[in-house]
Amino acid sequence: MAYSLADARFFFARAAGLAHRSLLSLRTRGLRTTWERVRAQLAPPPHALRRDLFLPTPAAFAPFALPTSPEPRASIVIPVYGQFAHTLACLRALAAHPPDSAFEVIVVDDGSTDETPERLPQVAGLRYHRRARNGGFIAACNDGALLARGEYLVLLNNDTVPQPGWLDALLATFDGHPRTGLAGAQLLYPDGRLQEAGGVVFDNGGAWNYGRFGDPADPRYAYVREADYVSGAAIAIPTRLFLGLGGFDARYAPAYYEDTDLAFAVRAAGLRVLYQPAAKVVHDEGTSSGTSIDSGVKAYQTRNREVFLSHRREALARLRPPHEPTPATLHARQRQVLVIDALTPQPDRDSGSLRLFNLMRLLREEGAHVVFMPAHRRYEGRYTDALRQLGVEAWHAPYAARAPAWLAEHGPRFDVVMACRHYVASEFLPLLRRHAPRAKRVFDSIDLHYLRESRTAQVCGDPALARAAERTRKQELAVIAAADTTLVVSAVEREVLAADAPGARVEVLSNLHSVAGPGLPFEQRRDLVFVGGFRHPPNVDAVRWFVSEVLPRVHERLPDVRFHCIGADMPAEIEALGALPGVEMHGYVPDITPYMEGCRLALAPLRYGAGVKGKVNLSMAHGQPVVATSCAAEGMHLVDGRDVLVADDAGGFADAVVRAYGDPALWERLAAGGLDNIERHFSAEAARGVVRRVFFD
Repeated sequence: MAYSLADARFFFARAAGLAHRSLLSLRTRGLRTTWERVRAQLAPPPHALRRDLFLPTPAAFAPFALPTSPEPRASIVIPVYGQFAHTLACLRALAAHPPDSAFEVIVVDDGSTDETPERLPQVAGLRYHRRARNGGFIAACNDGALLARGEYLVLLNNDTVPQPGWLDALLATFDGHPRTGLAGAQLLYPDGRLQEAGGVVFDNGGAWNYGRFGDPADPRYAYVREADYVSGAAIAIPTRLFLGLGGFDARYAPAYYEDTDLAFAVRAAGLRVLYQPAAKVVHDEGTSSGTSIDSGVKAYQTRNREVFLSHRREALARLRPPHEPTPATLHARQRQVLVIDALTPQPDRDSGSLRLFNLMRLLREEGAHVVFMPAHRRYEGRYTDALRQLGVEAWHAPYAARAPAWLAEHGPRFDVVMACRHYVASEFLPLLRRHAPRAKRVFDSIDLHYLRESRTAQVCGDPALARAAERTRKQELAVIAAADTTLVVSAVEREVLAADAPGARVEVLSNLHSVAGPGLPFEQRRDLVFVGGFRHPPNVDAVRWFVSEVLPRVHERLPDVRFHCIGADMPAEIEALGALPGVEMHGYVPDITPYMEGCRLALAPLRYGAGVKGKVNLSMAHGQPVVATSCAAEGMHLVDGRDVLVADDAGGFADAVVRAYGDPALWERLAAGGLDNIERHFSAEAARGVVRRVFFD
């Protein structure tokens, strides 16, 4: 493609921004850490991930067992009519990679005349039910549903090979998405190509297997999405709901359009139909019914389309005319929001990531369709997948072209674009003006970088850092001037911008947390904990200062107390502090809940920084009192002695730690105040009004 002036400015701004940030990083992080960060930025994106499919090796039948449960959460119903080899492969896949969820398997034999009735009773753990006469797919499924004991009914064709983890992912859809009534798997051809990523229905009753013959890893097909229907080859539905709806509608007997009609019935009941890409199932399409619509059972597809059109005419009138679906058209009735950040959020590693992740969750709850693009275009494994499980359309290379080309294709569909961090926004804003001209432009500062940098320079007494902070100030204020709305995380930062950018529209959208609860009581808790990612220089300084200046004073009065330090990317100088008495350096911990609920006090000994501190929010959300500096408590609606203890010098900080550690009444008051603070100021409900104003007005 030919590059415009805006495109050229993007590439120049990216190179200049990387150079500036690298020089600043050299002064605050050192050569080794800076080089690692630069190398990560410049490394080419990885190639598309290819999943190796599990396909059982054909072999002669020998009895085997399924690890089923007498108290299943899910009842897997497999209707069969002949085709024993396919049924055997399906059952062997279930035996080779059993789900974590308790399950049972019910095979409904619809009058097979091959070896099915002889062999299947030899499979231990299988409930085998043979119908008196052949009635077709719908009758067999409905019979199986009446036998089901599980909370969820899972209908699975016998010509499928469910992949490892498929059932747990399918059931997780109901746990993670309220009001889900029906969930369908990602169907794959045996050669690995995509067969269906949820179905699309048109106003004439016709249907489209979205993504057919595509790449299953393509971002267009890799996120949880509402679908018009999901193929009955692999679906899950609450058993009571299925039976309450009357099962598959017999007007479509023996087969075809019954699964499409079920999806419409689920929606008519006020529930959602979702496609789940993490539930991968290989489907040998056409094994049972063939592929010709002119003969056999498949011929009912044409006849039943007319039946469906007549039955669901009112609902169909609200749908789109026939077309080739794209993400833009699939979500045309939703507010489409693009979010751009430097990296994919890693909510278990830093508070900024947690805030962004929860903001995207809140946007989804409010009905928006969210698209996420990391500036470095990398696939980040479970972090990218976590966004997709929220229902976020998360892009990465090689599917996402470089920003100018990707925005030229996708930009026109967006109603709002939010760019995070000034150095990302400064690169993208010219492109957004060109390629997303109707989109409202939102700048999310994360925290005011120039405020944090100027405070760093002041604490360090470094004139070079002060000059760098001034350059950042000019760039950040230029971005604020170019944006329609700027988000900051505290009223303190809004007041700073009232003076520095008086014409800007500024909204406060702070950290977003869920109240986890009080955790263990005072008597069952012990020790101190600090949580913070160490790519953030203020955290390095905070731990160094606490261990060297404060902890010895604490140990004079509490000699047995231990200090637990948790955080990713721990530098060698901090890791070495673990050799000191009473200090434990844990580094990255996948689940910090035991430390939040079991340690008696959390510490936030930050001497400089900006924004609001996620470590303080996190502890308070678990009912864990916090001792903090004024900097750490800034802008967080906290009152010293009610919600938090505040001290800035080493002696005062040590006194506060010892006082809160040994006073149950004070501890209880601080714990209760912290929980209330989260609910009032940092919950999703507290942020909902701002989100509606910024993204939906």
